[in-house]
Parts: sequence; C-alpha cells; structure tokens
Amino acid sequence: MNSTTSTTPTASIESLTLEVTDVAAAERFYSAFGLGSRVRLRASEEPTTGFRGFSLSLTVSQPADVRGFVDAAVEAGATVLKPASKSFWGYGGVVQAPDGAIWKIATSAKKDTGPATRKIDEMVLLIGAADVAESKQFYVDQGLRVTKSFGRKYVEFATADSSPVKLALYGRRALAKDVGVPVDGTGSHRIALGTTGSAFTDPDGFAWEEA
Repeated sequence: MNSTTSTTPTASIESLTLEVTDVAAAERFYSAFGLGSRVRLRASEEPTTGFRGFSLSLTVSQPADVRGFVDAAVEAGATVLKPASKSFWGYGGVVQAPDGAIWKIATSAKKDTGPATRKIDEMVLLIGAADVAESKQFYVDQGLRVTKSFGRKYVEFATADSSPVKLALYGRRALAKDVGVPVDGTGSHRIALGTTGSAFTDPDGFAWEEA
C-alpha cells in the first residue's frame, strides 16, 4: 500500500454527461435532487442492463446533509439502494436515479453540527475497473496524476481547479458491493467525460470526449 500527493494534473474531467432516455424527466429529477449544472444530460437509446460499472458520490459535511439529499432524491423518484445510516467510517446512503445512475451521498462526520445546508463539498466519479492497476497506468499515461493509491484496490487522481468532478478507480466487484447492486451488467455505461485533451476510451470502455 502506498499514498502519494502531486500537483495539478495536465488532464482532468471538465464535464460529466449522463446519457438518458428522457432528457426532460432527467432534468426535473436532477434539479429537484439539487445538482444544478454539475451534470449534463443528453438523449441516448443505447442498450444497457444491470450495473453500469460506475457510481457517483457526493461528499457532504454532516449527516443532516446526507438525509437532505437522499430525501430529495427519493421525493423526485429515486430508488433507495442503501438507506442513510451510520457506519464505522461515517454516515451515508445510496440511491439510484430514474435514469439508472447510482449516487452515494456520504460524510465522514457521525454527528450534526448545525442545520442541513445541502452544500456539496466534493463530487467523485468512481469507475469500477476490471484491473485497477492496469487502468491506473492507462490514466497516468493520459496525463492524470495520482494522489492516492492503495495497491490494486483503490486509486484517486488529482483534480484541476476547473474540474467539477474527481476521478477515482475501484475494483468493479468491490464497487458493486459498496453501492448494493449485483456486479453483472452489459451494454452502454451511459456516461461520457469531457476533457480539454484529445478523445480516448479507457480499458473499461468509458469514453472521454473533447469538452
């Protein structure tokens, strides 16, 4: 196991686009969820089944904020995969949006220090990699810089100031277990990442486009 720090990356996520079957319905959901302009949406009829190989995480400051986002998501039509609850690492819950994207809302705090604010401290895209070490090297070759690395289990990359999303890698099976879904899935990931660099596709089939 090792952990390293680094400076600003030469490549990073400049935008995140979710591909949905009904853009208008997805816009209503994400507005009610409280994400505003953090995600982009576009229409897609690409077939997809089961686990799409990724999850999106919102890091917040306290349990009240977790409950606020989970409640807003459910009221807007999301399905609860893991109810908001306390654990040894903090407090969190997992929901699945009507479009199929999986969202985890979590905090390292176990007690509230004030009223809920609905403020998002950080948004993270977790890719469930078939081989974390292979995908890590691929992204390093693309210009991303590692900030945390725990063997073949987890990798986190540096984020540019302009980036709305942090990228991390987790084993596919471990990620599916973490969010509470079966690991099996086929077809489109239904997500695209915008970058200021050239377009490419990673070893797990996630597409990066010119932003």
